[in-house]
Amino acid sequence: MIRIAVFVLIICNFACSAPSTQKNYETKYTNQELGQLLVVGFRGAEINTESAIVKDIKEYNLGGVILHDFDAETGEFGRNIVDANQLLKLSSALVAYSQNPPIIAIDQEGGMVSRLKQEYGFPPTKSAEYLGSVDKEDTTRHYARSIAQEFMVVGVNTNFAPVVDVNKNAESPEIGSKERSFSSKPDKVIEHVGYVLDEFDKEGILSVIKHFPGHGSSSNTMHNGFEDITETWSPEELEPFKKLTENRTIHAIMAAHLYNANIDSVWPATLSEQTIQGLLRDSLGFGGVVFANDMQDEAIIEQFGLDTAIEQALNAGVDILVFRNNAEFDEDIAERAITIMQKGIAEGRINETRVDSALARVGRLKKNVIEDLCTCLTF
Repeated sequence: MIRIAVFVLIICNFACSAPSTQKNYETKYTNQELGQLLVVGFRGAEINTESAIVKDIKEYNLGGVILHDFDAETGEFGRNIVDANQLLKLSSALVAYSQNPPIIAIDQEGGMVSRLKQEYGFPPTKSAEYLGSVDKEDTTRHYARSIAQEFMVVGVNTNFAPVVDVNKNAESPEIGSKERSFSSKPDKVIEHVGYVLDEFDKEGILSVIKHFPGHGSSSNTMHNGFEDITETWSPEELEPFKKLTENRTIHAIMAAHLYNANIDSVWPATLSEQTIQGLLRDSLGFGGVVFANDMQDEAIIEQFGLDTAIEQALNAGVDILVFRNNAEFDEDIAERAITIMQKGIAEGRINETRVDSALARVGRLKKNVIEDLCTCLTF
């Protein structure tokens, strides 16, 4: 019956046209309040008052942006990142145009997943796998410190890293094969992730650990377009999340679009109340901010549609919806997302209590972590 209900809901979403941005939905939230729950990607290494992202920042009070060096849709480099001087100017402009301290995020794991590349003049990096294999505290701290200090220099305040996935499958298409995990042993992952977090904490940079509930055992097995970890995942993959949140302050975690029928037989993790609210918040006791992985992921859109995905993610306990806006660029994605949220709230499909909690958590995160670095860029 659950699957039938989901199917009917999905059909309804596709049968209806994209939500009209002309209609005003009566809710207790302003567009500017809901805008704090969005992190959006955009095009441009420079911005001004005529830039689409600046108009979105001003009109919707976006929670933040995510920057890329490569535009996946056009196949061109230089999308947002060219060199250190340019990036500092861009970061400063983003802060200047924002009403609230904005999240300015990139993925800088080191190795293959690095937006601040050496060829742009940034310091060299090493992959997590390399650092785990060397297994020396000084080495891991050295490379983490280098990245964190570079973030300070260029005004980027949030790193969607480090990866805390346990390398259970060395051939994993997204983790093992790309050298993104520190180790196949949870304790070793925890140890090296701790070194990285220490160095970023010293510089006041927000680290967003990922990918909950554990991506390291994934293979090429798929379920409706999502990586299916039902047969490969084990509770051991929760250990880094559990131990790190117990033993230190973890401000933010990113959830993954992973399907695990043993946790939720219908929804992938990002859209799963059983995974986010049940496992992460209730069982592990995590009270920080949960970021969704890219809400424009092809499987998300094809299987559920944007309306259902946004509604389900918020109801699941996600706080910030990330729209990388990269593989397929949509200049109106912020407006569309906020309209969907307003409509879902007005029609009772989005739980207001969850929205209230998300706004409170994001507000605390901005005040406790993001605000100081943004203040530095205004002088």
